[in-house]
Amino acid sequence: MKEKHIYIIGSKGIPAKYGGFETFVEELTAHQSNKNLKYHVACLSNDIQSNFIHNGVDCFNIPKKNIGPANAIYYDLAALKYSLKEIEDNNYKGAIIYILACRIGPFIGHYKKQMKKLGITLMVNPDGHEWLRAKWSAPVKKYWKISERYMVKHADLLICDSKNIESYIQESYAKYAPKTTYIAYGADLTPSKLADDDEKLLNWYADKRVRANEYYLVVGRFVPENNYETMLREFMASSSTKDFVLITNVEKNKFYEGLRQKTHFDEDKRIKFVGTVYDKELIKKIRENAFAYLHGHEVGGTNPSLVEALGSSKLNLLLDVGFNREVGEDGAVYWSKKAGNLAELIQNVEHTDFTDLGEKAKERVKKYFSWEYIVNKYEFIFEKRETI
Repeated sequence: MKEKHIYIIGSKGIPAKYGGFETFVEELTAHQSNKNLKYHVACLSNDIQSNFIHNGVDCFNIPKKNIGPANAIYYDLAALKYSLKEIEDNNYKGAIIYILACRIGPFIGHYKKQMKKLGITLMVNPDGHEWLRAKWSAPVKKYWKISERYMVKHADLLICDSKNIESYIQESYAKYAPKTTYIAYGADLTPSKLADDDEKLLNWYADKRVRANEYYLVVGRFVPENNYETMLREFMASSSTKDFVLITNVEKNKFYEGLRQKTHFDEDKRIKFVGTVYDKELIKKIRENAFAYLHGHEVGGTNPSLVEALGSSKLNLLLDVGFNREVGEDGAVYWSKKAGNLAELIQNVEHTDFTDLGEKAKERVKKYFSWEYIVNKYEFIFEKRETI
C-alpha cells in the first residue's frame, strides 16, 4: 500500500516543550501504529530552514520572524507554503494537511484552490473560543472570529476536541454545512515514576513549604478566563487549614497586581504561587499527592490539564461549564462562580470520603482519553479520510 503523507501545521513543533497542541503532536507520532502514514511536522525555530527526524517523523523548521503577535500567522502560512511545495514536487497523491487552530482564515481560500488542484484534503482543529480570551484586544478578537469563519468554510473536515465545540461549529456555521467529528485530547495515564520519598519531590516540597495531601492544586496558564480571582477569593473565604498551590507561569504583571490588590492573597499564608514545573514525572507526582485539584477554565475545548488531573488526582473540583462537564461527567464535583459556592464546597469535601469519585475519573480517562485510543481514532480518519 502506498504511503499517505500527513502535514501537521499550527503547533510549535516537537519534541514537545510547550502546551497542548505540541503534546498532542508528540503523542500522535510516538504512539503511531499505522506505518502506512508518513507524518511531516512544522516546527518553530530560531535556526535557518532545516529538517530533522523525531519519533521517525520528518520535522521541518520554520525560522521565527521578530514581528510580534503576527509571527503566529506568518509561521502557519510559511509552513503551509512549504507543505504545498513539497507535496507538489514529490507528487504525493491523497495528501492531508491538518491545521491546528484558526489563525490563517483570511488567507486560506487562496491556498484551498491549490489544494483542490493537488487533491489535498484540508483538516482543521478549530481549538477553543480563542476570540473570547481576555488577553486579546477588540480588533484581535474580531480577527480571530473572522479567521475561524473562513477556516470552517474551507475545511474538508473539522476535528473538534470537545463535543461542545463541535455543536458550536455546527450551529454557528450551519450555512456552510461543515463536516465535523469529535476526537478528544488524550492523557498520559502511567503513574509517576517518583516514589513518595524521592529526593527531587521532597526537595520541591521543602522549597515550597508544602506537605503531601495537605494542598489544593491548580495547574494552568495565568489568564483571567481561568478564574483565578474566584478561586482565590473562595479559598480565602474557607476555613481550610490546607494550602492552595498554584503552578502557573505567573509574572508580576498587571493581572497579578490587580488580583493582589482585589483579593490581598499575599496576606494569606495558605496561598502559594510556586511558578512552573517542567519535569513531567515531578508534576505527575505533585498531582497524585494533592488533596484535591481545582479547575477554573471557562474558555476552550477539552483542556489538557483537566484530562491529566482526572487521570491522576484523588479529587477534582471543576467549574460547572459544558466543556468541563463533558470531560469529568460523574467523576468530579462541580462549583459555580456564585459567591460562597466554592468556599462551602471546600468545607464539605474535607469531611467527606470521595475515594469512589477519584476511581471513577481514572476509569473514565482510561477508557476514553488514553493516547492509544485517541491515536487509533486519528489514524482511522487519516487513512480513510472519513469520520468514525
